[in-house]
Amino acid sequence: MSKPLILVVEDDPHQAMVISDELRDEGYEVHTVHTGQEAITFVQERRPNVVVLDIHMPEMDGIEVLHRMLDIDRHLPVILHTAYPSYQDDLRTWSAVRYVVKTSDMRSLKEAVAQVLLGGK
Repeated sequence: MSKPLILVVEDDPHQAMVISDELRDEGYEVHTVHTGQEAITFVQERRPNVVVLDIHMPEMDGIEVLHRMLDIDRHLPVILHTAYPSYQDDLRTWSAVRYVVKTSDMRSLKEAVAQVLLGGK
């Protein structure tokens, strides 16, 4: 049985490494990109089981990336992972399946990914 594929979209290289390492330790296949355009291209070429998406990124923010990815696959489960809890009240983020505030403890993110993979929202 193949491992679930998780796409991590994070512009900060250190954060991307920490998130990817934590998710790999959970047994997932993880692919990391650092820009919105890379994320869109990846989703066009391969369909990840879950996307973990930062909001604050240069050139194209995570909200625009979210909507472009959902234009490609409207059922794609996207978890917004951001340091800014105020975005949770922003209507533009409501099409994500989960919203997780970044902390040094990755437990919330890992739980969100596991629940989404089990079909929970």
